[in-house]
Amino acid sequence: MSTEFQNDVSRRTLLEYAAKTLLGVTILPDALLSAADTKPDKKEPKKDDKPKQSTEGQAGTAKHVIFLYMNGAMTHLDTFDLKPGRETQGETKGISTNIAGMQFGQTLPQLAKIASDLAVVRSLHTETGDHEGGRYLLRTSYKEIASIRHPGMGAWALSIKGRQNRTLPDNVIIGSEARHPGAGFLEPAFTPVPVGDPNVGLQNTVTPKYLTDASFDKRMDLINKFDHDFRKKYPQKQVDAYTEFYRQANQLIHSDELKAFDLNQEKADVRDKYGRDQFGQGCLLARRLVEHNVRYIEIGLGGWDMHTELYQNDKLPGRAGTLDRAMSVLIHDLKAKGLFDKTLVVLGTEFGRSPHINANAGRDHHPGVFSGVFAGGGIKGGRFYGSSDKDGVTPDEDPVTISDFNATIAHALGLPLKKEFYSKSGRPFKVAHDGDPLLKLFV
Repeated sequence: MSTEFQNDVSRRTLLEYAAKTLLGVTILPDALLSAADTKPDKKEPKKDDKPKQSTEGQAGTAKHVIFLYMNGAMTHLDTFDLKPGRETQGETKGISTNIAGMQFGQTLPQLAKIASDLAVVRSLHTETGDHEGGRYLLRTSYKEIASIRHPGMGAWALSIKGRQNRTLPDNVIIGSEARHPGAGFLEPAFTPVPVGDPNVGLQNTVTPKYLTDASFDKRMDLINKFDHDFRKKYPQKQVDAYTEFYRQANQLIHSDELKAFDLNQEKADVRDKYGRDQFGQGCLLARRLVEHNVRYIEIGLGGWDMHTELYQNDKLPGRAGTLDRAMSVLIHDLKAKGLFDKTLVVLGTEFGRSPHINANAGRDHHPGVFSGVFAGGGIKGGRFYGSSDKDGVTPDEDPVTISDFNATIAHALGLPLKKEFYSKSGRPFKVAHDGDPLLKLFV
């Protein structure tokens, strides 16, 4: 682990401890750090001290991204890249969509009805066949190395374009595993806020009953008095962020916008439509956060690592059914609320599953080719992009790298793809590494 990453963790730990002991409030430290980021330094920043906004490539219409991450490597041959009549197809049957000649797997009937909204990439490929490496690559466009931590796309978006919501966290991850690259070498303020269970929402944001508003304000005044001379003597960015932490903590705790995280604000039949499982409720929460102008939300759906008994009800049919219901309702709701054109919905996974069924009636890891999906945010749906060979082993037309896939997200958001940004160690990096966006999807 790099020294700078350790320092970020230590600073967050210190702030969490201070909030608990001095204020009597417990709250997710990353949430407050995310909310406490954007007060600029009083001093002029040094050259390349932080990413600067660029007008390069700002052609996208997306103001929000909802990234649906299929954790465990979703099988392409049983969902979006069918091979009818080939042995590699397995037990999955194809079903027609609302686009002539476009078929999906039989476990995706609701998505088939809205295929005209979907752009399916069937020629993704990578050299990374292990889960941890694949997750990191998918989220950052870079291979994981020990010397540096690369930012996730949500952190890039906040760093370059700034915050859209001044109260709520603007980068949120729902129901996914903890090993997320976070803000990488960018400021820790851009780290995504984790929501483990969307039914619970943003936890630990309630002031204890014994701490009244008056006593909370009194503690804040005491802290400000104690810190006044120190802040005046050391007007540094870290000190300003420390002070801003408490101000934003108070603002967040008392804000009516916290209701955005409360799914009880929704009618029971709406919650039922999405599915009462964690992923379905996560998609509903994502829609609510977009309505509150939150920029980047990732939702995880695990259970795709199906090495055995792929076609049992609790494996492929169950996972695909959960995805099919929630994603289709999410797109329908975004359209009904006039949010679809400015919200990019992305379906991604770390790699695919092997074309040949193994001895345990499952599919093994297969980085050679797999599928992803885009919808909304300026993307033109009702099409396939690229293709795999006749057995779904390798790309056949228009191969797409993970960096290309992420560059397409960045392009939709209007992020600069050619501009270099520098880490604290002075090393140059780009938002999507060496990726080129799939511009044909936008026309």
